[in-house]
Amino acid sequence: MPTNEKQQSTGNFSGFAPYVATKGEEYMGAPMRAHFTKILNKWKQDLMQEVDRTVDHMKDEAANFPDPADRASQEEEFSLELRARDRERKLIKKIDKTLQLIEDEEYGWCESCGIEIGIRRLEARPTADLCIDCKTLAEIKEKQVGK
Repeated sequence: MPTNEKQQSTGNFSGFAPYVATKGEEYMGAPMRAHFTKILNKWKQDLMQEVDRTVDHMKDEAANFPDPADRASQEEEFSLELRARDRERKLIKKIDKTLQLIEDEEYGWCESCGIEIGIRRLEARPTADLCIDCKTLAEIKEKQVGK
């Protein structure tokens, strides 16, 4: 990255400057899709590296402790790591689905009402598939059903 560009954070994605649309630029045109493709691919790469680190850590740290308390602590630690990796595995699937939407030129529009989700919302949550209004309504309905 050239030295005159500041590294900024976009959501959880360090190294990506917020997208600045040019005057008259079409929403989700090729440059915008390329921006989100880079963000999603970097996020996926980071998640995959974390999976590899977990596997290496579990191999390196696996020990047969004679003390049941030590063994239980290790098993609990591994269980927590595996749950986190399972959530990340599901997120990787969602990232892949989102990358396919970009490729199909269907990314960036609300699945519920069809309006633009918006660049800032997508930068904060690149896998978002609902606009903020539909997401808010869905959460309200979820809370009502949950009671």
